[in-house]
Amino acid sequence: MVSCSKSDNDPVFPKDKTYDMTGFARGADVSWLTEMESDGLKFYDANGKATDCLELLRNLGMNAIRLRVWVNPTDGWCNQSDVVAKAYRAAQLGFRILIDFHYSDTWADPSSQTKPAAWSSLSFDDLKTAVATHTTSVLTALKNVGVTPEWVQVGNETSNGMLWDDGKASANMAQYAALNNAGYDAVKAVFPNALVVIHLAEGNKQSLYTWMFDGLKSNGGKWDVIGMSLYPDTDTWQTMTSDCVTNIKSLISRYSCKVMICEVGMAENEASTCKTWLTSLMTQTKSISGCLGVFYWEPECYGNWKSYGKGAFDDNGKPTEALDAFAAN
Repeated sequence: MVSCSKSDNDPVFPKDKTYDMTGFARGADVSWLTEMESDGLKFYDANGKATDCLELLRNLGMNAIRLRVWVNPTDGWCNQSDVVAKAYRAAQLGFRILIDFHYSDTWADPSSQTKPAAWSSLSFDDLKTAVATHTTSVLTALKNVGVTPEWVQVGNETSNGMLWDDGKASANMAQYAALNNAGYDAVKAVFPNALVVIHLAEGNKQSLYTWMFDGLKSNGGKWDVIGMSLYPDTDTWQTMTSDCVTNIKSLISRYSCKVMICEVGMAENEASTCKTWLTSLMTQTKSISGCLGVFYWEPECYGNWKSYGKGAFDDNGKPTEALDAFAAN
């Protein structure tokens, strides 16, 4: 794993260039980065010069980095120490940080919200304690190296809750709200000013969001920001974007909170259409008071890394034109 101790070789802002790291979040989730680097993958600018991936993304107009946290992953990647190392690197470059707790040892999403193995037999009260303890541990480790996240996700794509079956929202919304609140309170205890995000999939589906957040509200659920994902195809992006924008406006009005698009992506080989789509999406969402930003999910992926086909780098390790949308916004 990468050390997060301070050294004379830490990346810094070049004296001859300034970057806008404020305002609307123009971000990327790069959680695979250290694993890719360990596997020998390199990243190149448009001129073919090998460049640190984070510096390259900053040069392309990004100002925020999102990182997922797994509790005890079998291979170690995306555990606490790996996340702290990546967050430290990003913070040294001036990036704002979004931390994404999965509360699992592996992927948590609408189809799977599996408890960490070490938590599998816990009582419900002990499960709430485990959520709080894990959240506190990771955030305190970040604080100890001088990293202050601006946003923290309590769960990842929790469209039907998290930590199944105890926290399955369709079966017991009150228990999901209680688990969420354990994470929320833990975040605020370490970083009182961090904005806590509840993140669902399918940002174009308004009925999903009103069902979830009406349910959470009626059960005392706490959040500061509603997060969403949006993954259209080339023939659906216009309709899905329109529906997503409508949903964002409705959520801001209905719940008096902020909204953020935590994940977007489109097929790597559709870079031109992806650029058009992202430009439209960011132009529209940036104009909405209360919409905080847009994050591309793992743009640095290339060469069929992990069989993921929605990165935004080409097979030579160079950014595709899709990422030009971030410089334009």
